[in-house]
Order: sequence, then structure tokens, then C-alpha cells
Amino acid sequence: MLLLQFSTSHYCRKARLALGYKRLAYQVENLTPGLHALKLKPLTGMTTVPVLLPQQVEQPETVGDSTRIFHFLDCYQPEPALGLKDSQQNAEVWAIEDWFDESIGVAARFVYYDFRGGEGKQVDPSLSSQAMIRVVRWQYGINRVSVELAKERLEGAIAFLSHRWSQEGAVREGFLVGDRLTAADLAAAALLSPLALIPTYRQEYPWLFERISQIHELCQEPLPPGLL
Repeated sequence: MLLLQFSTSHYCRKARLALGYKRLAYQVENLTPGLHALKLKPLTGMTTVPVLLPQQVEQPETVGDSTRIFHFLDCYQPEPALGLKDSQQNAEVWAIEDWFDESIGVAARFVYYDFRGGEGKQVDPSLSSQAMIRVVRWQYGINRVSVELAKERLEGAIAFLSHRWSQEGAVREGFLVGDRLTAADLAAAALLSPLALIPTYRQEYPWLFERISQIHELCQEPLPPGLL
């Protein structure tokens, strides 16, 4: 299998966690932002990453979007499953996964790039990096108002996680739904990972990043920047 990705994308990290959780062998091809469209548009009709190329007989040629990759992997290799057998619990798994995918992951992107363009410039002050950050901020409409809204969404998500991943501020072996790891846990761990570079989040929610680290280790995925 081949995963087409941006190396820094937390949505691509989400796909890698699922591949690691399934213990599937795969390779990655890191694309150049901007030029990536020339490769992806003919393959998927879209320009977003991640894109998985199963490279297997009788399998689809391409699978685009991290959630579709989750569902494909569950069909390709059912165990360990990313969902749950109980229908009500399974519906909750995928509802949480969708919430993180469509809302919280976007909020994390806004807050991360706002940080990188401001007090976090020292992470990589190079002209090329700062130019890329300016392009991203313009592309997604990242400004003071949108960042404040994103921070509010993140506070809600972290409060939700605190009831299931932590107990009195200490990490526990909890899961978002049921009694084992699911797509919901993987999505949360991947899509909140950019916050690990922001000192205020690291200091205020140490249990969150301990749990994110645990999930990465379970999935045999290298830790995100800020947790190494």
C-alpha cells in the first residue's frame, strides 16, 4: 500500500494511525503542497490528502479522504476493527469520528497556524516556512475572529475528552466508546496532535498529550512534534 500525504498533515497522521493499528505494511510518498494537485486530481478528482493506493488485485485503485480510508481498512482487514459490534455504540464511534474530522480537526488547524504565524515563529523561522504559513492562513481565512471560534470548539472537545480519557486530571486507560480503541480514539489523537507544540495546551492538559502519546505507541506511529 502507498499513502500519498503531506508529512505535516494531521489528517494524514490519522490515516497512518489506522494503518499502524491494523499492523498493515505501507509506504508513504510525501507530496509538495501546490504541486500535489497535479498528481491527485487525475487520481481522485480532488486535491486533498491523504490518498491511499491499495496496490492490491481486486481492490480500488485509490481511496481518498481519511474517513473513507478508515472504512476501507475495516473491509480490507476486519480485525482489529475500527468500529464496534454493538450498533448503538458503533453509531456513536462514527459520530465522534465525524465531529473530530469535520469540526475539531479544522479548529486545531486554525489555532496551530495562528500560533506558528505569531508567538510560535521560533519553531521554524525560515522564510520558506513563514511564507507557507501565510499562504495557509490566507487560504483558510485564518484571522482573529475565526481563531477565537476555533479555540472555543477546542475547549468543548477537550472537556468532552476529559470525561472519557482522564480522571481528575490524570490519564487513564479509557476509550471514547466501549472497552477498546476505535476510530473515535484515533481521530481524536491525530487531529488534536498539532496542539502539542503550543505551550499553553501542553501545560494545561498534560493528560491529553499523555493519552495521545499512548495511542501513537499502540499504533506504532512516531510521536508528533512537541511530544518527541
